[in-house]
Amino acid sequence: MASFLKKWFGEETPPPVTNFLEFLGTDMHAHVLPGLDDGADSMTQALAMVQEMQQLGYRKLILTPHIMGDFYKNTPDGIKAKLAELKQVVQQQGILIELGCAAEYYLDEWFVQRLEDKEPLLTFGDNYVLFETSFINEPMRFQEIIFKIKSNGYTPVLAHPERYSYLYNRWNSLVEWHENEVLFQINLNSLVGYYGPEAKRMAEKLLHHKFIDFVGTDAHSEKHVRVLQKLAGSSTFEKLRQLPLRNQAL
Repeated sequence: MASFLKKWFGEETPPPVTNFLEFLGTDMHAHVLPGLDDGADSMTQALAMVQEMQQLGYRKLILTPHIMGDFYKNTPDGIKAKLAELKQVVQQQGILIELGCAAEYYLDEWFVQRLEDKEPLLTFGDNYVLFETSFINEPMRFQEIIFKIKSNGYTPVLAHPERYSYLYNRWNSLVEWHENEVLFQINLNSLVGYYGPEAKRMAEKLLHHKFIDFVGTDAHSEKHVRVLQKLAGSSTFEKLRQLPLRNQAL
């Protein structure tokens, strides 16, 4: 019967690998809080994502909605309120996982104004601030903004540097930024080619040079969580396991 089904339907889908990301402990970049950005759009979807991420081995999730001055106008109070709602649902379902929140700040004029006004930012771990830039255009005044972040007592963490096309031929800029204590977080799915060959190449180069401080799922949906299965058992994954990633201390 099994051979007949295999002939009819093709290769059987292997069972999902569980707990292979247990060594990380914490995912520090995910868009799970429902209805706040382009991530989970309902509490049902958010709950499903949390369950699947727990099955991968995560014991803690730091949920990081976008904050963009002209598009995702989220606030710390609004993010914390949505986190409280999700925590209640997760507890009711008996899912044993710790949930926290921060944000993924877009490097725009509104972000700079927050720094100049000394407005408290949403952070994780040791006062880390996660930020992103345009994918295609180099941010203006980048070094000046990094200086402002540090002057306000935060440690800057650049989200998915492997995905910025303006950096694909500027490896020396990445080296300079990292030497200037800008920490790097890559997306795990970049290592399996989910975002294209250039992002994969850059992620592998960052891995080779040990320029990776954090890794995140950057999960916006259950699909993103399931793609992670491709990483399990790969040679790239074994190299990743050898890095002193800061996820483990969160």
